[in-house]
Amino acid sequence: MPGRENEERNSKNNMLTEEEKNAGLEGKIIPINIEEQMKSAYIDYSMSVIVSRALPDVRDGLKPVHRRILYDMSAELNLYSDKPTRKSARIVGDVLGKFHPHGDSSVYGAMVRMAQDWSMRYPLVDGQGNFGSMDGDSPAAMRYTEARMQKITDEVMADIDKDTIDWTLNFDDTIPEPTVLPTKIPLLIVNGASGIAVGMATNMAPHNLSEVVDACCAYIDNPEITGEEMLQYIKGPDFPTGGIIYGYEGVREAMLTGRGRVMMRAKTDIEHTPSGRECIVITEIPYMINKAEMIKKIADMINEKKIEGISYINDESDRNGLRIIIILKHDAVASVVLNTLFKNTPLQTSFAVNNIALVNGRPQLLPMRDLVMHFVNHRHDVVVRRTRYDLRKAEERLHIVLGLLIAQDNIDEIVHIIRSSQTPDLAKQAMIERFELSDIQASAIIEMRLRALTGLEYGKLTAERDDLTKLIAHLKDVLENVGMQMQIVKDELLEIKEKYGIRAVRPLASKTLDRIAKGLKKFVLDNPEPFIIQCNHGGERRPNDIREPMPTITGKHGYGIVEPYMVQIGQTGFAKDRSKDVREPLTTIVSKNEHCLIEPTLAPYMGTNTTNHPGGNCKDPIHTITTGNQQCLISPTLIQYHSETSKDGVRGQTIKAVSYTHLRAHETPEHL
Repeated sequence: MPGRENEERNSKNNMLTEEEKNAGLEGKIIPINIEEQMKSAYIDYSMSVIVSRALPDVRDGLKPVHRRILYDMSAELNLYSDKPTRKSARIVGDVLGKFHPHGDSSVYGAMVRMAQDWSMRYPLVDGQGNFGSMDGDSPAAMRYTEARMQKITDEVMADIDKDTIDWTLNFDDTIPEPTVLPTKIPLLIVNGASGIAVGMATNMAPHNLSEVVDACCAYIDNPEITGEEMLQYIKGPDFPTGGIIYGYEGVREAMLTGRGRVMMRAKTDIEHTPSGRECIVITEIPYMINKAEMIKKIADMINEKKIEGISYINDESDRNGLRIIIILKHDAVASVVLNTLFKNTPLQTSFAVNNIALVNGRPQLLPMRDLVMHFVNHRHDVVVRRTRYDLRKAEERLHIVLGLLIAQDNIDEIVHIIRSSQTPDLAKQAMIERFELSDIQASAIIEMRLRALTGLEYGKLTAERDDLTKLIAHLKDVLENVGMQMQIVKDELLEIKEKYGIRAVRPLASKTLDRIAKGLKKFVLDNPEPFIIQCNHGGERRPNDIREPMPTITGKHGYGIVEPYMVQIGQTGFAKDRSKDVREPLTTIVSKNEHCLIEPTLAPYMGTNTTNHPGGNCKDPIHTITTGNQQCLISPTLIQYHSETSKDGVRGQTIKAVSYTHLRAHETPEHL
């Protein structure tokens, strides 16, 4: 073996030039294989980016830069929500100098994002000044803006001084910094995260705090809860900019697997101008969409004639909220224009969910149940460590109180010992030997003020002794009982929900999940898009097609998501013809002079193609529309349709306006 090592050393030395050998570099330069060196260096770089920069920790949901900013604002600068704001430059400089040795723009950018209520579902920083806008405007320079923590961020930092987390030294080994925060808020779930690492990326959607707390409590009550059961509590993403979640299958897939695609649409209303023209009013836009760029793209498409029917578009947003108005031409149909906008502009876009976070320092793809589980486990660990800390402090204080009570009972002798001693150390030693006190107790007696000799102070000490005894007994019970520990976690979560929980801004979610809860089953068609097929009347008479837009025809698809659709009623008169389903989203149903407002029900259809009895009876609502071998379950709609009548009074019937307030599970046809 020694011979082989000598051979390797000689071979490496032989790789040096004569000039290098003459310069005395022999034995000091180590030749290496560049391929191995590049591989090793790239792996080190990749792990550094993954663990220390781009991916959040599953426990507190924060990347290192966000964690360092919040810790510095709380522990170093004392910028809690009840304190005055300070210059952002002061905060950024403090974070750079103590914890984060990178560029100032990265720290300021991270802090700015935590202050933007259109980026974070629950902002963590209370910014004062220009912190950007939904139009993509840059924030003001850090020397102009000021910041402090939001009130909800106080809960993120709660109990950090009670040995609830692990610590590490900063980059120069001079100041300790936390490896994770003891947050009471499930930040990773409620605020989401996004980041691009090396070989992987994360993109997590925000959710509603009240729903997430309910899910955490359900997991505490039943640790065996499944992902499907958790869908009853967390109904889907809750984006800070609002919008409509269009289709539930992607949401469900993301919740159950950790990866999926959520389709988002802007929230729109059809209004009329004083002159009578229709206009589309946009009040909410999809998450992470630049409003100014979206308006510019719509304007460019209008100028390029890619979108017809729009005469004017204007951004009327102000401090009261977002409002974009699109005024249409006189002959334009609002719903047709709106459908074109959804198809060709960011008014409809998707959010690709990819729930990758660090679990024990390793990146993992996590479904919603696992995210809840890891957060609850983190809170349980925090509660246990906090209880141990409180127990230790209570026992230490009780030890001192007992010493002070001994001094109170023997005050004359204590005073004599102190007065007769040359130094405090000799007095302490004499008291320790006389009353069997500890060094801590003797020190407390030496430092005791004369006012502690009064009877009132003695009563306070006895009361404190009794309270500490009860507290210590309770804390020991908590440490011995896992059920009590989990109950504390649950109670604290419910308190957070009471203080900070707000109603979800997610439109249609309550209707969507209400249908799921009522047990409406999924059905599959050759073409799974929702449609309505209108009746076939027969004979030579062909009623006019109805092409007016219709306000709320909705179809049932998948797991109960309600999607707006228009039905164009094309009625034909021959047996070989079939009524056609139309998939163009429109808005009202108009048949001759009949109009109908919509309430939840199901419209019936029993049609024939014979000339003897064309048309069918459409009187009592049933659950399906059937034509040939096609079926469709219609979700909340009531269609009143008045068809043409003939002399024999058989052709054409009326669908009476019967409405149901809700659909019950047992009403769902078995064959669906």
